[in-house]
Amino acid sequence: MNYDVVVVGAGPSGTAAARECARLGLSTLCIEEHGTIGYPVQCAGLLSTAAFDECRIASERPVLNRVTGARVITAAGSEILIDAKKTKAVVVDRGTLDREMAEAAADAGAEFRMKTSVYSVKGTSVYARGVNGVEEIGFKILIAADGPRSTIARVYGMERARTYLAGIQADMPGECDTRYVRIYPDASPEFFGWSIPTGPGRIRVGMCGRKDMMERFARFSKQFGTSTSQFVTGTLPLGVMKKTFRDRTLFVGDAAGFPKPTSGGGIYTGVRSARHAAAVAATACEKDQYDDTTLAGYERLWQEDFGRELELGYRMFEVRQKMSVEDIDALIRALDNPSILSTIEEYGDMDRPGALVRRLLMNPSILRLAGPLMQAGLHTLF
Repeated sequence: MNYDVVVVGAGPSGTAAARECARLGLSTLCIEEHGTIGYPVQCAGLLSTAAFDECRIASERPVLNRVTGARVITAAGSEILIDAKKTKAVVVDRGTLDREMAEAAADAGAEFRMKTSVYSVKGTSVYARGVNGVEEIGFKILIAADGPRSTIARVYGMERARTYLAGIQADMPGECDTRYVRIYPDASPEFFGWSIPTGPGRIRVGMCGRKDMMERFARFSKQFGTSTSQFVTGTLPLGVMKKTFRDRTLFVGDAAGFPKPTSGGGIYTGVRSARHAAAVAATACEKDQYDDTTLAGYERLWQEDFGRELELGYRMFEVRQKMSVEDIDALIRALDNPSILSTIEEYGDMDRPGALVRRLLMNPSILRLAGPLMQAGLHTLF
């Protein structure tokens, strides 16, 4: 069979791409290796309100909780409370969210092929094996939404994301204020730990790092109790791949390395990249032009949209690698100022932190701690 667009992967990026392609009148097939959309879950499920809106689903069924802010707690005992006093993020059931996004794509006209995995790409065909046996499926444009270990990128031998972290989390019973996420910035030397309230008396505890994650998580999670459910692990790619298109193929979401290095969240950038990919796919099919000049339009679109934010985020991630426990505690204590907290509450944006970082670096008390930031070249991004 032949399609205008074949999308590989039915996560949020893949289903958003499939839905938009179908809406634009392109014959679209979405291929998913698992038998159920939304599983296995490999996400903390905390979305900014903007990210949830980008998913463009009609119901509130995926929403488990709404949060207004965060408590940031260091190992040394320093703590700040950031409270916008209005909903800034939602905690979702990713399985339900993913299924509803897939249903919206199907309603738009996209076809789905489940329990089918793509193992090769040759010319304008993908080769897959699954419920229908071995298949050759033709395409005009291929959209790779197949996650951090993208098979499509591997087949092409493409340079991948700059950094990979391992993530681990579990749902647990636990006391919590459902209004606030709790962030533990020095729980993991490379990233951070978290406790996300999924509802009264229920929390989702997790962390990301480079190595020894089972041992680190066991130590970290002990403070919350020992009873766990829905224990999951995953891979977090940080740092966008060097080139996000080639040979009629566009890479979106985690496959392109689009998760935000400041938070690890990938739905906002993933879904937006998917829509940019769909727009370029529609243009290519309309003009019957599939050369690199046409496909380069995709890279221009996402760069103009969120490329600068991702680069800033990665520079901040690099700075994080140089910070000691003492450095982090000093930074949190410097932030514990009514004026600074008010600035964070007003300008804080999970998806686009640049505006807030600019304002914080103008504060003398923060600037005194910002030597490493300047050395990392963050000033060149402002």
